[in-house]
Amino acid sequence: MLQEIIRTRRAEIEESRQRTPEEVLAERARRLEPPALEAFLTLPGPSVIAEIKYRSPSHGPFRCQLPVTQIAQGYIEGGARALSILTDSTFFGGSLDNIWQVYERLHSPGEIAEEEEQEKQGVFRVPLLRKDFVLDRYQVIESRAAGASAYLLIVAALDRTLLRDLLLYGEEVGLEALVEVHDPYELEKALECGARIIGVNNRDLRTFEVDLKTSFDIARRLEGETGLVRVAESGISEPSQVLELWDAGFDGFLIGTSFMDTSEPGKALSEFVDELEERSGVNLRKRDS
Repeated sequence: MLQEIIRTRRAEIEESRQRTPEEVLAERARRLEPPALEAFLTLPGPSVIAEIKYRSPSHGPFRCQLPVTQIAQGYIEGGARALSILTDSTFFGGSLDNIWQVYERLHSPGEIAEEEEQEKQGVFRVPLLRKDFVLDRYQVIESRAAGASAYLLIVAALDRTLLRDLLLYGEEVGLEALVEVHDPYELEKALECGARIIGVNNRDLRTFEVDLKTSFDIARRLEGETGLVRVAESGISEPSQVLELWDAGFDGFLIGTSFMDTSEPGKALSEFVDELEERSGVNLRKRDS
């Protein structure tokens, strides 16, 4: 499945490049100021990255099919410190325009003029992660031009040369990278290439099997490493799992399925965060240090 997705995405990248040249994207990107993902993930307590996705190859359609801005608003009110937005259309029902819609809603001065009014309306300028199979520099500047703060790099889909090139180009255009690994070999590759935000996917993209032991294994291997932000991904559905992973050294927790498979993802997240706050003793809805 992974190789099929990669082949499809490469063809789609070329189509996008023909429609919108890179220089157009670069000019658009210069006008945007997305917030930094790392700053939000390193706030006190476990930071939830709430994901918006409408379907997946392993699950099919999710219960919630609300407009992306409505889901985003609910998530932010519920306590998300960042949002992950699936943009692959063929396999996940997403769109790059979904990021732009959310960015506009959160950053438009016409919508929210003052910080105090922001808080009253429950709207905060949280960072947006583009979740996709990024294989080309074009997608990096495309992400930045859409208002993303960060983009996903899947080590299993990239060789060392390309991974390093995409990381360096991201830095050049002011975009952070969440570098996703699944095993010790991929972790070594990510660190060698200069990754700072390490995502551990508990789902094996080749078999789609999920095992939280993957995160605990990688956490042990990262003991003593400094200057890294750690994010656990996939298979997380209970606050107790977040707290165990937080205790193991993780900063962020990317959660989508357990929220999107409800009629009100924002409400589901809010209840999840309520329990996390009660058990951790940290105000997780605070958006500054």
